[in-house]
Amino acid sequence: MQEIIRELEEKRNAARLGGGQERIDGQHGKGKLTARERIQLLLDDGSFEEWDMFVEHRCVDFGMADHRIPGDGVVTGYGTINGRVVFVFSQDFTVFGGSLSEAHAEKICKIMDQAIKVGAPVIGLNDSGGARIQEGVASLGGYADVFQRNVLASGVIPQISMIMGPCAGGAVYSPAMTDFIFMVLDSSYMFVTGPDVVKTVTHEEVTAEELGGGITHSTKSGVSDLALANDIEALLSLRQFFDYLPANNNEPPPVWPTSDPMDRVEPSLDSLVPTDPNMPYDMKELITKVADENSFFELQPDYAKNIVVGFVRMEGSTVGVVANQPMVLAGCLDIDSSIKAGRFVRFCDAFNIPVLTFVDVPGFMPGTAQEYGGIIKHGAKLLYAFAEATVPKVTVITRKAYGGAYDVMSSKHLRGDVNFAWPSAEIAVMGPKGAVEIIFRKDIGDDEKITARTEEYRRKFANPFIVGRRGFIDDVIMPRDTRLRICHSLSMLKDKKLENPWRKHGNIPL
Repeated sequence: MQEIIRELEEKRNAARLGGGQERIDGQHGKGKLTARERIQLLLDDGSFEEWDMFVEHRCVDFGMADHRIPGDGVVTGYGTINGRVVFVFSQDFTVFGGSLSEAHAEKICKIMDQAIKVGAPVIGLNDSGGARIQEGVASLGGYADVFQRNVLASGVIPQISMIMGPCAGGAVYSPAMTDFIFMVLDSSYMFVTGPDVVKTVTHEEVTAEELGGGITHSTKSGVSDLALANDIEALLSLRQFFDYLPANNNEPPPVWPTSDPMDRVEPSLDSLVPTDPNMPYDMKELITKVADENSFFELQPDYAKNIVVGFVRMEGSTVGVVANQPMVLAGCLDIDSSIKAGRFVRFCDAFNIPVLTFVDVPGFMPGTAQEYGGIIKHGAKLLYAFAEATVPKVTVITRKAYGGAYDVMSSKHLRGDVNFAWPSAEIAVMGPKGAVEIIFRKDIGDDEKITARTEEYRRKFANPFIVGRRGFIDDVIMPRDTRLRICHSLSMLKDKKLENPWRKHGNIPL
């Protein structure tokens, strides 16, 4: 027995040491934590239960039989974040560069299967050189096995990817199918083909950071939801973010204690919207003042800035927020903003998170670039997401709600449960000036007549009372009372029951 115990400890120590002290020092020298240090920082102290510490690869080609390290380059198991169960895998770059082997993939698949069974989220800490070349197609099969789990888990349990090092080739598709992707600036990157291949094929000179770094994916491509400064900030932000998510699709959103009163009045909101309809204002000010204090967690803040998405808490409970941003492109919907918001709404709907929508949208972005890029189909993604959603939906129109964009932004016609308007709301087919220039085309050139007609149109249509007469909004509310009215609405809707007709799945315009 003593011999077995001694051997057990030796194997544990070997697994904990990973690729050895020299490689651990190299990881630290790059400003990166090791796989185990990352788990230790992410999870509650003492909560981690490791699985498959002794798993080794089975490859005998290219001298691999003489190089076996317990754990095979990935640490897997489960633990808790603020007392809530989560499954985790953390790739170890000190072991074969974190490359994925058949055994490595089997470890990941095992915890994903268990997470689905028990209804707990999965977090992947990615730091890998890609498929283990020595294993050939076996490693590729391992990736496909992981991809299949990503698909089966989608909409069942939340999946989060934290990119903390290289992630290239086929490795990028597993994170791409998870619900959220966080990256670390200057030490992580994602791309399908690296700079050398790009140079060979397209003759473009580009660095790994320019091609697929955190700034690129959080500002240009929209692949990443957040890019954080370093490993520590990233993992602490992930702990904070995790608190907004339910464990699975059968649970309501978590509720955390709050001292912020539900009936708090915000008089400053009465003057938030400028009297000049062409003047911008910051929609984030409205979000932060209406939500529980310090609860706004924004996603993709530097991508498609004309729309704002993220989570807030209302009376301690998680709510998803979608809001047009008048500060950028006047709040117009375009391709990128439609995709960004559409995917977010679908996540909320999959996981029973109510959706709160703030509307100030003059329409869809015009122009050849948008039309050639497929704004029709991409804009329809957001429409589809709102229309399909069965979770509680509360909408507040603060100013402009013009044309098809009015319909798309969680209108009453798309089964909005409670739709409010501020007194400053302008709800019409288009802006007064554009409408008058079409209706009274013969008067163009007569500024006096056009001005008079514009004011007439504004009085008749660019206000909340016309749609109020038809029941398309439920009430015109004072801005200062917005928090109170939203909280009352969400409380009323907490037991909402609504089901779509049975189908295998819809065919969203991808």
